[in-house]
Amino acid sequence: MAAPLDLTALAGATLAFDLDGTLVDTAPDLVGTLNVILQEEGHAPLPLAEARPFIGKGARWLLQRGFTEAGHPISDDAMGGLFERFIARYNAHIADESAPFPGMVETLETLRGAGARLVVCTNKRTDLSTNLLDALNLSSLFEAIVGADAAPAQKPDRRHLETAIARAGGRPDRAVMIGDAAPDAGAARAAGVPLVLVSFGYTEVPVAELGADILIDHYAELPGACLQLLAACPRPNETL
Repeated sequence: MAAPLDLTALAGATLAFDLDGTLVDTAPDLVGTLNVILQEEGHAPLPLAEARPFIGKGARWLLQRGFTEAGHPISDDAMGGLFERFIARYNAHIADESAPFPGMVETLETLRGAGARLVVCTNKRTDLSTNLLDALNLSSLFEAIVGADAAPAQKPDRRHLETAIARAGGRPDRAVMIGDAAPDAGAARAAGVPLVLVSFGYTEVPVAELGADILIDHYAELPGACLQLLAACPRPNETL
């Protein structure tokens, strides 16, 4: 049996997590809501596997991509009403089938125990993100939950990630971004923050093509990945 990792180097580091497709498998409830709206509009629902990659850029994107895939693109005039219906329905069923990915809770508890600061950096609205994490009893794991509406611009804009790190009391040169898709990769690269991507999330671009510093298949690999990426980063009160 391998010796336990020494995680003391994680103390004071900030780990910023995407939400949908990274922390929580929200596809069943998001796609379920999309399909309710599609059917209310007289269109056939989409298979979960087909719509799953559309998640990650916000509800408007999911609606537009879903309706376009179904052969019925949404006009600008119609989007507002459909979006409001989507949000109302989704918020009422936000954790019917959504669940943390395997090993996530145990791993994040270990990271917190080692002194890492954990923060959510998601393109989901902050209120919806908080409602989801509250429903799953996960909010206490994080220093802050920073949705797209709580930052100057959403991922892949660097300011979203920088805002999340600051809200956690951290700094970009002692941080790691953990995500699953292009917006996470773009924000990390723009901010100069090391990037871990998970292979089990939601992305229309193959995750292997997104330029992760480290790609992981299970949360058990995350502590080691963070240690590796932070090894070259300065500790508090140190410079490279």
